[in-house]
Amino acid sequence: MDPSLLPSLAWFVHIVQHRSFTRAAEEMGVTRAALSQNLKGLERKLGVKLLYRTTRDMSLTEAGQQLYDALHLKLGDIEQAVRDLGDHSSEPAGLIRINTSRMAARALIEPHLPEFHARYPRLRLELVMAESLANIIAEGCDAGIRLGRSLAEHMVAVPITPPVAMVVAGSPAYFEQHGIPKTPNDLARHQCINYRYSGSGALHDWDFSERGRNGQHFTLAVSGRLITNDDEGMIRAAVAGLGLIQHIDVAIQQPLQDRRLVAVLKDWTHKQSGFYLYVPTRDQLPPKVRALMDFLVEKRQNTAR
Repeated sequence: MDPSLLPSLAWFVHIVQHRSFTRAAEEMGVTRAALSQNLKGLERKLGVKLLYRTTRDMSLTEAGQQLYDALHLKLGDIEQAVRDLGDHSSEPAGLIRINTSRMAARALIEPHLPEFHARYPRLRLELVMAESLANIIAEGCDAGIRLGRSLAEHMVAVPITPPVAMVVAGSPAYFEQHGIPKTPNDLARHQCINYRYSGSGALHDWDFSERGRNGQHFTLAVSGRLITNDDEGMIRAAVAGLGLIQHIDVAIQQPLQDRRLVAVLKDWTHKQSGFYLYVPTRDQLPPKVRALMDFLVEKRQNTAR
């Protein structure tokens, strides 16, 4: 093979991927005219027409499609190999966009920000808040954080917390006035603060497990005088004695520790898989995302000890 063809073949792949001479030229730092002349030279050397071009659009010829199909994955492997070499000698840098719920951001990311920034001074984080599972590629994000039950089996994900528990809790003042429920059925006589999902508009049915080693999971609809779609507001209302809440244990860890809230119905607590960091693919995982993943896994291991 003529080695002089390699640059032109790489430029051809970039043109096709961008579907635009102008955008491809901007990325490669050359003029549109130079890119056009380079393609014409490649077509002359190969003796085939690769692209049909008009002032507004372009399309591949049959020969062009055949060449592109043969080249683009192999060039991607070469680019990754070059990036991997650079990764060994440089620290992670750049912007990481993370799609996450507000609760997960508060509990799993914000407490560790000083340490993360100190360890990786060239990394920047952007937290993109969303209640429901997001297509991180479509949203332009590098990674997402969600509960394991939300993720499809084929997703590339790593656990960043131990399993979590759905805890029913209220303030000492509330229990002094209204008593302590002994079973989930007793909740019908209590003020329960409801959470409404912003996306679906549905109310959260509380999760429980039957008592015993192999207790079956079941849900229970509850009622009360207050409904909110703000989990922080829900916690504040419970601390103020307005009713009972059910929330993930990591979200109310601090008010439980300082006894502003007290957990009840412990024998009926439902546990489920914890939070996961998920990414589009393990292939070509950027160093910045790998750094974030390793950091959060480290925090999980510390929590589990």
